[in-house]
Amino acid sequence: MPGWTYNPEDGRGRANGKSKTPAATKAEAMAELRAAVESLKPDGFESKVVKQTEDYLYAEYTSPTFGFVDDVEFWFKPGPGSRVEYRSASRVGESDGGANRKRIKALRQALEKKGWASLGY
Repeated sequence: MPGWTYNPEDGRGRANGKSKTPAATKAEAMAELRAAVESLKPDGFESKVVKQTEDYLYAEYTSPTFGFVDDVEFWFKPGPGSRVEYRSASRVGESDGGANRKRIKALRQALEKKGWASLGY
């Protein structure tokens, strides 16, 4: 899955200066990401932020039914492009019933409302 950008070329902070919304700083983008992680509960999974630095966020999502824990990580890649890479994975089992894909999709859609965009689509 492609990474995300919190300052897309055709969105906030556009290079041509026509955007009415200023570019987000990394700190602002991290706050938007953390708020989305903490507020969304796809398939009823509860989230808990375990670790956060200026360029990294690690959260655990716990299944409401069986208590399985999934790991989700976000890394703000250094350099130009305001790029964020992510990973969402189950700790146990051979199938997650699509929970990781649904979680990332829900987060992406929430962040798109804030001005983020997927790269590569």
